[in-house]
Amino acid sequence: MLTLAKHCATLDRVIPNIPIHVFYAIAYNTCMGNLEKESKKRSQKGEVQKLILETVAAAGVLGVALVAPNVLGALRKLGVDVSGRKKEVVNASRKNLVATGILEYDARGLLRLTEKGKKKLRSIERCDYQVPRPSKWDKRWRVLIFDIKEERKSLRDKVRQTLVMIGFVRLQDSVWVYPYDCEDIITLLKADFMIGKEVLYLIVDRIEYDHQLKDSFGLSR
Repeated sequence: MLTLAKHCATLDRVIPNIPIHVFYAIAYNTCMGNLEKESKKRSQKGEVQKLILETVAAAGVLGVALVAPNVLGALRKLGVDVSGRKKEVVNASRKNLVATGILEYDARGLLRLTEKGKKKLRSIERCDYQVPRPSKWDKRWRVLIFDIKEERKSLRDKVRQTLVMIGFVRLQDSVWVYPYDCEDIITLLKADFMIGKEVLYLIVDRIEYDHQLKDSFGLSR
């Protein structure tokens, strides 16, 4: 609101007696344009950090001088413009990842992921993961059952949010169903949240009264 007010004051000085509806339309669109730019910057920053982590993880350890060229090369492959100050952006992101304990230097001065960094990368991969859908359903249900105690409610909520993001449908409180093979993402979820023993992944041939489930997933009865 302060930004909008600032633009309104500027417009009032530059274009006096402007019609009120035009006045606010210009000010609003200017503010929205700035918001879009900021959102785009945050998105690009997140993509750069992700590529740095993936690059270091793939190499195991990596010299500082090789980080920017590798990341910029990956950005080019993604069709991102790497002209301008992109190298400075990569280096700034690298320093930030070190400062926040996600990357660290080993005894030789090479970069590597910390345990915190490995968890961060798993979290990014989990959010980006798309469950492949086969052209034909194998008529088997993937059932996930978890038992996370009440004192870990925040973790339980994160698990539920992740299952919703993947596309699971809740059958009962802690019983969730999905029709396609998703073992990879469930393995990632278990590792990320450290809940291996609290989650069971089942593959079942039949679920009684599954008509509503089939409708939910757009499957033929």
